[in-house]
Amino acid sequence: MRRRTAGDSGFRRQRLTRAATACCLGLCLAWGGLTGPAAAQTNPVAAQPAPAVPLPPPRIITLAPNATELVYAAGAGADIVGTVLRSDYPPEARAIPRVGDGIQLSEETILTLHPTLVVAWVPTEGTRSLAERLAPLNVPLIYANPKSLDDIPALIRDLGTRLHTESTAEPAARALERRIDALQPAPPPPQTVFIEISADPLYTLGRDPLTNDLLARCGGLNPYAASPIPAPQVSVESVLVLNPHVVVLSPYGKQTLAARRAWWAQHGLEAAHAGHIYAIDPDLLHRPGPRLVDAAEQLCADLRAAR
Repeated sequence: MRRRTAGDSGFRRQRLTRAATACCLGLCLAWGGLTGPAAAQTNPVAAQPAPAVPLPPPRIITLAPNATELVYAAGAGADIVGTVLRSDYPPEARAIPRVGDGIQLSEETILTLHPTLVVAWVPTEGTRSLAERLAPLNVPLIYANPKSLDDIPALIRDLGTRLHTESTAEPAARALERRIDALQPAPPPPQTVFIEISADPLYTLGRDPLTNDLLARCGGLNPYAASPIPAPQVSVESVLVLNPHVVVLSPYGKQTLAARRAWWAQHGLEAAHAGHIYAIDPDLLHRPGPRLVDAAEQLCADLRAAR
């Protein structure tokens, strides 16, 4: 039997050290390969990001004409699958299937359209009932009810975010904001403005924050702004006593501007004799959507002319 020598022990230690070093190096390479350059060479598929899954197109139902116009302005008009009878702007909206008249809604028709978003104007008995039907389906029902002109571009932005159409909604919102900021009011003091929304019986606008904001921006003041209801019925005598500087009406049917000017002149209204009765398209003035800015520009021009 061969005796071990000091040389043998040294040789064995060298072999063990080399083996341990090789083992450690192998483990380090294996671990490093999870994130290091070797991984890109040996497993190139793992280094590539997963392809983005495209979102399914939304299915939108609008329950008011202003909601339809806001969705179009936000860039998602082509995704509206149902709306109400009076939704007629832009013109292509007239081809959208109808789900009701804005007050009476066909919940069954709405559900068969499988909406992913429903946009209404104000809460009503019909919208509350519909919201209860939509809740178990996780379909949101939101309200587009601006309280000031500034709320209109804000609503367009919100819809753009919800519907992933920011590239269209943001420029549209900025364009409206520029026009709102550029409104030129009549010189002070404020002029009282009677807004006639119906001739027989005679109705006006009262506690309507949006319209009153519009008037204020143009240098006008609503004498019925303190009314406890949004659209009070008033008497001819009360209007004559108030003696407003300006009358703004929205003629429809046989109630033309010339006919209303003559009617108020016969009743002795000074604004009629002064030629300070103006007409604004009701679809512009009474729809709280993007075209309300058109009405604001026209109203400001009328009040400057009356001044």
